[in-house]
Amino acid sequence: MTKAARWSIAGLVLVAAAVIALWPRHDDPAPAPQTGPPAPDLAAARADAALPSCPAAHGTKPATLSGARAECLADGSTVDLDRTLTGPVLVNVWATWCAPCKEELPLLAKYAAEPGALPVVGLAVQSNPADALELLGALKVKLPTLTDTDGSAGRALKLPAGLPASYVVGKDGAVRLVSSPRLFTSVDAIRAAVATYGRTA
Repeated sequence: MTKAARWSIAGLVLVAAAVIALWPRHDDPAPAPQTGPPAPDLAAARADAALPSCPAAHGTKPATLSGARAECLADGSTVDLDRTLTGPVLVNVWATWCAPCKEELPLLAKYAAEPGALPVVGLAVQSNPADALELLGALKVKLPTLTDTDGSAGRALKLPAGLPASYVVGKDGAVRLVSSPRLFTSVDAIRAAVATYGRTA
C-alpha cells in the first residue's frame, strides 16, 4: 500500500469519527422518579382536636392483637395495638361515615370523664386521619384515638358487620366484643356493659 493510500485511509477514519461524534442524539431522557402526593400537614388539625396522648402498655398484652399497628391521632406516631390496648380498657371502633357512631362518641366521652370509669380508647377505621380529626373536633370529643391506616387493627379485632363496635380488653389480655348492646344510647348503657363484660375480663 502506498503512502498516499495510507494517508487517505487515515483521513477517512478521522472523518468518520468526527461524523459519529457530532451525530445528533435522540435518546429519551431518564424518567423522573415517581413520587406520590405529599402527606397532608395535620399539625393545625391535631392542635384543634387537642386529643390526649395514646396510652402506653400497662398490663398484659392481648395476644390476638399482636402484629397489628395503628396511628395515634394525637401526634401521628405509629403504635403496636397490643402495647396500646392493654387492659382494662374499653375500645370503641367507629368511622367518619357512620351516623350512629356520631351519636355514640359523645356518650363515650361523657362516660370516660366519670370517676372510676374504665379508660376509653377510640379506633377510627376506613377513615383518613384528617377527616377523623375534623369529626372529633366538631363533636368536641377528646378521647385517646387511633386510626387503622392499613386495616391490620380491624382484622385483628375481627370486626363484625356494621359499626360502631365496642370491646372490653381485660387485665388478662382477653378481648371481648360487646354484643349487647351493640350501640350505646346512654351513659347508663355503657356503665352496664362495662360491668357485665368487665366481670369476666
